[in-house]
Amino acid sequence: MSNIRPQNRKAISVVMTTLIILVASVVLGTGVVLFGTSLFQTAGQTQSIQSQGIKLWVNSTAQGTTNYAWGAAAIRNNGDVLVSVNTIQIRGVSVPFTSWYVDSNQTEVGSGSNFQANFNYTKNDQLGNIIGSAANGGVVSPALGPSTYCTATVRPATQAGFTTMIMDTDGAGTNLPLCLKQISAPVTLNPGAKMIVYFKMPTGIIGPVDAGSAVTVNIFAGNVGGPATVTVGNP
Repeated sequence: MSNIRPQNRKAISVVMTTLIILVASVVLGTGVVLFGTSLFQTAGQTQSIQSQGIKLWVNSTAQGTTNYAWGAAAIRNNGDVLVSVNTIQIRGVSVPFTSWYVDSNQTEVGSGSNFQANFNYTKNDQLGNIIGSAANGGVVSPALGPSTYCTATVRPATQAGFTTMIMDTDGAGTNLPLCLKQISAPVTLNPGAKMIVYFKMPTGIIGPVDAGSAVTVNIFAGNVGGPATVTVGNP
């Protein structure tokens, strides 16, 4: 009878195997939870803006030889993160920042029905400055009337463009006058914050023949925003 030596086999004990499986399950479960939490946080932080009350006007009976065109809009950051409103385009042409007049003071913009106002453009002078009367909800440039809510260095009447315009959306009503200030850079809005902007379009983008026609307006904050179709009015 031959001698048969038993072979030594190394094996993982049942206890060790169970422990490894338990640890692996905990690690895997933790990874899934962390991944799911990351996805939830990413999905919850969205960029979004809402534009409303957009108006476009061309003054076909302007003083002087140029038919000036203006626009207005109310914009809200309805996302979860800070945004910078940086683009207003008319027919694909961007309006330069120096032609934007913005009020982003939340007390003024949110006063009464200012944000939902039916924005007016009564008329302009021979240099393209908007002028009008607070009594009819128009725009009053600082040179034409004082305001306790708005102060500015006013350019001489012989120079085109004011640095600040005052708008009273409800005449002698309860709404605070808007202080529309000329800007030079994008307008930053916190989540939920609002702004109202009047903008003067580059000459030639809209002319008298466009009165009554539909024109596309694009308002963006980075990559968020979109087009709106607006009928051009004639003040």
